[in-house]
Amino acid sequence: MLHTAEQLIGIDLTDEQETMALNNVNRNLTNYETLRKINVPLDTPLATSFHPALPEKKLPIQTPVRGKLKLSKVDIPKYSATEELAFCSTAQLAELVRTKKISSVELTKMYLARLKRYSPKLLNVVTLTEELALKQAQQADDEIKRGKYRGPLHGIPCGVKDLFATKGIPTTWGAEPYRNQMIDYDSTVVERLRDAGAVLVAKLSMGALAQGGRWFAGMTRNPWQPEEVQQGSSGSSAGSASATSAGLVGFSIGTETLGSIVSPSSRCGVAGLRPTYGRVSRYGAMALSWTMDKIGPICR
Repeated sequence: MLHTAEQLIGIDLTDEQETMALNNVNRNLTNYETLRKINVPLDTPLATSFHPALPEKKLPIQTPVRGKLKLSKVDIPKYSATEELAFCSTAQLAELVRTKKISSVELTKMYLARLKRYSPKLLNVVTLTEELALKQAQQADDEIKRGKYRGPLHGIPCGVKDLFATKGIPTTWGAEPYRNQMIDYDSTVVERLRDAGAVLVAKLSMGALAQGGRWFAGMTRNPWQPEEVQQGSSGSSAGSASATSAGLVGFSIGTETLGSIVSPSSRCGVAGLRPTYGRVSRYGAMALSWTMDKIGPICR
C-alpha cells in the first residue's frame, strides 16, 4: 500500500521512512476503528454554531411573528369521483376538508390506492403507512366534526422523506445496511405534522444516504418519463418529488444539502421550497452535513 501511495504522489521513501510511515498508518487505522465503534445519536449537536453576522456586526433583534396561518381564497374544484382530486393543490384539498365537502378518510383511501397502484413502477415509496394513515384520518374527521380545526394541513395526506425518524416505522435512509432500522422516537418534523393534523401515508424513497436518486430498491422514476432509468427523478428527495408530481400524496417533505429539494422538484415539475438553514428543526433527521442540511416542503 505504501509503495503504491509513493508512486501516486511521486516520492521515493527510504526503508527507514517507510517503517515510520507504516507505524503512523497502523496507529491511524486503530484510531479509526475506535471512532467507528462510537455511536453518535441523531440528536448530537454540532460542535460549532451558525451565525450569519460578520465579526463585530450586530443583527437587529426581531420580534417573532406569531399567529394562525391564513390562506388566500382558493377555487374549489368540481369533481364526480374522489380520484379526480389527486392533483389538487394542498390549499384546494385543505378547503375541501375544512368545508366538509370531502372527508380526510376519503382522501386518504384515494391516495393509498394510488400509492399501491403506481409506486411499484415509480419506486418512490419505501414504507406504506396505511394503518397509521387511516387512524390519523379518522381522528382528523372526528375533530373537524367537533369544530376543532387545526389549520390548512388538518386531514391532508402527506409523505416524508425516509430519513426522518418515525417511531414504530422503519427509517432506512435509502441504504441496504439500514433497511430494517427502527428509531424509537419521532423527528420534530413528524411531530409537527402530526400536531397540525396531517396524515402520514408513506415514507418516501431517497438516494442512499441522501446521495442521488438510487436506493436499495432501484432508481426512483420521474412520473413524466417513467422509462428513463439513467436520470430518474433526481435526488436526493427523489420519492418526495416523484410522489407529489404523480398525485400520490397531497404534499411531501424533503431535505436539501446541495440541491436535493430544488433538483428533483425541477425534474418532476413540482414546487419545492428550500428554507434558510436552521429555519426548520433537524432533530431526528439523518445528518448529511450539519452546517448545510435544510428541510422543506414539496407541493403542486
